[in-house]
Amino acid sequence: MNQEIWMHRCFELARLGAGNVAPNPMVGSVLVYDNKIIGEGWHQKFGSNHAEVNAINSVKNPDLLPLSTLYVNLEPCAHFGKTPPCANLIIEKKIKKVVIACLDPNPLVAGKGVELLKAAGVEVEIGVLEKEGIELNKRFLTSIEKNRPYVILKWAQTFNGYLSPDARKMSPEQFEEERHITGFLVQKLVHKWRTQEDAIMVATNTALTDNPALNNRAWEGRAPARIVLDQHLRLPKTLKLLDQSQRTFVLNASKNEADGNTEYIQLDFSGNWFKQMLDELHIRKIQSIVVEGGAQLLNTIIENNLWDEAIVFYAPKSISNGIKAPYISGKINQVETIDQMKMTQYINA
Repeated sequence: MNQEIWMHRCFELARLGAGNVAPNPMVGSVLVYDNKIIGEGWHQKFGSNHAEVNAINSVKNPDLLPLSTLYVNLEPCAHFGKTPPCANLIIEKKIKKVVIACLDPNPLVAGKGVELLKAAGVEVEIGVLEKEGIELNKRFLTSIEKNRPYVILKWAQTFNGYLSPDARKMSPEQFEEERHITGFLVQKLVHKWRTQEDAIMVATNTALTDNPALNNRAWEGRAPARIVLDQHLRLPKTLKLLDQSQRTFVLNASKNEADGNTEYIQLDFSGNWFKQMLDELHIRKIQSIVVEGGAQLLNTIIENNLWDEAIVFYAPKSISNGIKAPYISGKINQVETIDQMKMTQYINA
């Protein structure tokens, strides 16, 4: 039971690195002696010390290290990257036991860390809260195991099934008044989520109609990359998406070109362009994308079964005539009420 307590603490620490460590995984680590935590740390930023190093460095009495157990949610690395191997440091400090939630499938690690520790006489236990450990780093694991980003669909809809009013059937003033389905609290939560994901995507009509900035202005943190589908390059440069303030990918049919912070990526739209896009983003080390609209784009992804998770906000309001929301049939994983809205998380199981 205590093992699970210490591993839960590893998860808590690991989450503190969300949005700052990609393309590395989120990792937390604690050192326990005599049933008490004597040191803890997490991977705080890509390129900086790993969690195990920070945990070891935080111990006030190094003499206790050979008597302690190190807990970590992902297998310690065994290769030289931007930092030296954590497994070597664990051996050097003569830590007697290491407890791991799950192995690291990265070919540079993939069991090599465990082999190194065991060869040095360190006792290793694997699989404590393994399911939770996999869930924590699902973006990293999807990138390694499926060679593509983790795909999250997100939208808000009225209780009678509409994404938004139809701008073609009302004045601009009426549309602006009715188009907002979510309130301030949900919008702030969404901006917090944006700091934790690598990229946010919309399609051409959403870019033209809503002119979204797709930034995180309501929450401090890392701004995501932006992705916009613009097959025929008809979006005007005056749009917020093309203001050069953030890294932006424009998916189109005619050119590959860099223009400051904006990169044009050419796709073959006669084939499965979304799969092509995922391949291109994987090359650019994008581990997760949130697709925020519109209806046609969301339906295309659902029909091609290229999504991992969907978050849908159901609002207590109605629209008499508008754009219908997509139909999603995944496994319901979580339901919460936020600001009078029902938030449902679906998993593509």
